[in-house]
Amino acid sequence: MTNPRYTKLIDSLPAKVPFVGPEAQERAQGFDFVARLGANESVFGPSPKAIAAMQAAARDVWMYGDPELHNLRHALAAHHRVAPENIVVGEGIDGLLGYLVRLLVAEGDPVVTSLGAYPTFLYHVAGFGGQVTAVPYKDDHEDPEALLAAAQATGAKLLYLANPDNPMGTWHKAEAIERLIAALPPETVLILDEAYADTAPQEAIPAMDVSHPRVIRMRTFSKAYGLAGLRVGYAIGHHELIRAFDKIRNHFGMGRIAQAGALAALKDQDYLNQTVQKITQARAEIARIVQENGLTPLPSATNFVAVDCGRDGAYAAALLKELTKRGVFLRMPAIAPLNRTIRISCGDAAMLAHLEAELPKALTALG
Repeated sequence: MTNPRYTKLIDSLPAKVPFVGPEAQERAQGFDFVARLGANESVFGPSPKAIAAMQAAARDVWMYGDPELHNLRHALAAHHRVAPENIVVGEGIDGLLGYLVRLLVAEGDPVVTSLGAYPTFLYHVAGFGGQVTAVPYKDDHEDPEALLAAAQATGAKLLYLANPDNPMGTWHKAEAIERLIAALPPETVLILDEAYADTAPQEAIPAMDVSHPRVIRMRTFSKAYGLAGLRVGYAIGHHELIRAFDKIRNHFGMGRIAQAGALAALKDQDYLNQTVQKITQARAEIARIVQENGLTPLPSATNFVAVDCGRDGAYAAALLKELTKRGVFLRMPAIAPLNRTIRISCGDAAMLAHLEAELPKALTALG
């Protein structure tokens, strides 16, 4: 019996996912985490209005969701003061990244990103055979000038930049992003990943402008809106680029419950603002906890705090392992020098109390 005849590209790739989920770790270790602080979810949950909308939509779940996502796209367009033709909705930013790479990257095409930046983007690029140039961070920030230089040197089809950044939580002011956009090479599309825009200071987010044909901005309901389990993301861009997604996207990829929940969450901006306040308070509490234990929190505009452990990546990994054994789920960057840090998502009072109790024990165990 013969095996499937995979393409040469697919046959060359490892079978893995970019992240090991907390559920897999819980199965391996035989107990559940007390403090789930590693996936940048919002433990504060979605708006009660979103929950009610999803419960109501469940009665009609026998029907497919609207493949045009009309109501949600129009609501998002009104929210951002653009036209519905400037919005595409997909299965989280991860799904939209996959569609965009499929649209633009063939085998051998050059792509530019930061060394240690969001790994799911690299996962998609590898799946379509793109060739990645990775630019080092500068002072724990992605480096727009170096990214631009790399795009110019390679003729990059795509340039990926997250602002605010994951995994470091740092950010650039809007002016720096606008300078990058103004200098984009004519062959390059900029992916501006703004997953954490809702938790960022206003000065970090450029004014909404959909006139540039090669800039696409990505947003999500997975962070401050508290709907990570629904997988709803959207992209904002020039109408011609957005229209190209209809050539390849999964038109029934967004179910009725997801559309209803996201629409109701978007309409409840009061709840979003309350959640952002809780995130701000949690960042301050994380900073206090780690500082009292001799560690250094980095400034953050996201719903997590990157914490400098003061040594190298091996020490940070050992600390993460110790905390895992004590019921604290965290993650850390994979690439030096970013991997001297661990990343702590904003949690509720009970989760952060558990972190506060277990962190000194973990540090003591390391000696």
